[in-house]
Amino acid sequence: MSLDTVRLSQPARDRLVRLKRTTGITQWNVLCRWALALSLNDPSTPLVKDIVADSNVEMTWKTFGGQHGDIYLALLKQRCVSDGDEPTDENVARALIVHLHRGIGYLGGQKELTTVEGLIGSVAAV
Repeated sequence: MSLDTVRLSQPARDRLVRLKRTTGITQWNVLCRWALALSLNDPSTPLVKDIVADSNVEMTWKTFGGQHGDIYLALLKQRCVSDGDEPTDENVARALIVHLHRGIGYLGGQKELTTVEGLIGSVAAV
C-alpha cells in the first residue's frame, strides 16, 4: 500500500457519483478531501475492514492533496499517532484509505451533507 496512488472501492465510487450529481461538485478529489476531513474530525476509530480498491476511480496523491497535500499528510500522521500507531508509510496509507472510505460513507449517509451548503454548514458547526 502506498500514498503515491489513491484508489477507491466500487461502493465508494458509486456514492461519489451520486454526490457529484446532488452537490454539483464535479471533481473526485474535492469530494474525497471533504470525506477525509469529516472522518478525521470523528475521534472514534473507524471500523477496520478490508477495503477492496476495485473501482476505476484512481488519483495520484498530488491530485488528491493538491496544494495542501502536506497538510493532509500531517493530519494523517497525527491521526496515526493519536490512534497509537507508528506513522510509517504503510500505516499512513492504511489510515488514508480507512478514513477516506468512512468519510465517503458519512457524505452519502447524511442528507444534509449532499449539498454544498450542507458541507459548508457541517464545517461551520465544528
